[in-house]
Amino acid sequence: MLRPDLLLQPTPKGLYCPPGDFYLDPVRGAVDRAVISHGHSDHARGGHGKVLAHPDTLAIMACRYGASFAKATQALDYGEPVSINGVTVWLSPAGHILGSAQVVLDYKGLRMVFTGDYKRRFDPTCASFEPVTNTHVLISEATFGLPVFRHPDTGREIERLLHSLATFPERTHCVGAYSLGKAQRVIRHLRLAGHDAPIYIHSSLEKLCAHYQSVGIDLGVLVTVPAGEQAKAAREACRGQVVVAPPGSFEGKWAQNFPDPVIAFASGWMSIKQRAKQRGVELPLVISDHADWDELTRTVQEVNPSQLWVTYGREDALVRWAELEGRRARPLRLVGYDEEVS
Repeated sequence: MLRPDLLLQPTPKGLYCPPGDFYLDPVRGAVDRAVISHGHSDHARGGHGKVLAHPDTLAIMACRYGASFAKATQALDYGEPVSINGVTVWLSPAGHILGSAQVVLDYKGLRMVFTGDYKRRFDPTCASFEPVTNTHVLISEATFGLPVFRHPDTGREIERLLHSLATFPERTHCVGAYSLGKAQRVIRHLRLAGHDAPIYIHSSLEKLCAHYQSVGIDLGVLVTVPAGEQAKAAREACRGQVVVAPPGSFEGKWAQNFPDPVIAFASGWMSIKQRAKQRGVELPLVISDHADWDELTRTVQEVNPSQLWVTYGREDALVRWAELEGRRARPLRLVGYDEEVS
């Protein structure tokens, strides 16, 4: 069987496949050929020559970067194999956001699976994670790769938001959520919990929310909050309502201009009280689009690879856990990927 380091190699630009001559999620400069796991900007950049990804990821990249974000694109549905210079490539759902995928490489009897970012819990806005069997090398993220990170039930966090809304009906509830994936997920969970009122959104969410709606993900009635001087009067209508906005909008006075705002934030990092305090968050919502410690370790046990390679985050703890389990493991030390969109 081929040695794994001959099929995939960590480089400053990202993971490189020499026999296939392509990169996985390259983020440092444009490359001739890229396979992209999902549409977050720390994994999917514009300017590459050829890009292969799930159709939803390609649509998201076009939505964010314009239709000409790459010289050529190839859409690949889940489970559909394609050969790139003799390397068979196929995608399996990652459960991270709409279109997110694990990238599976089969070559000369060796199977390597790159998870990209993933989670295992229910998400009504994307396909659920599917473990890939008969895997020799699993390349796993480790954003929350410490035993302290055990995320609560998402439904319970949504109920906390709705309880606060009912308790303080005169206050605007401003929820910080990353613009791609997290914002739409929070909105859809609110709908499933019975919140049928219009949900107000920051203008930067408008295009992505419209895309989610266009592929059949029902987000209900969304109202864009106007900007500029006219916004002050319009924001009075948000009293007692939910407003969803990207984290960057909370750095100035955008959220503070709403009537008596309750500042909430949806992120796995909200389990760390100091982070919530630093951001001035009154209602921390522990809602993550990444696997927590139990999901990470359960995935390794289910996939049962001969080797575990760990990247993106708390690598050492997961590597050490794997070694104590009797597994071969190594950290990759890839840089350039953002843990704040979690």
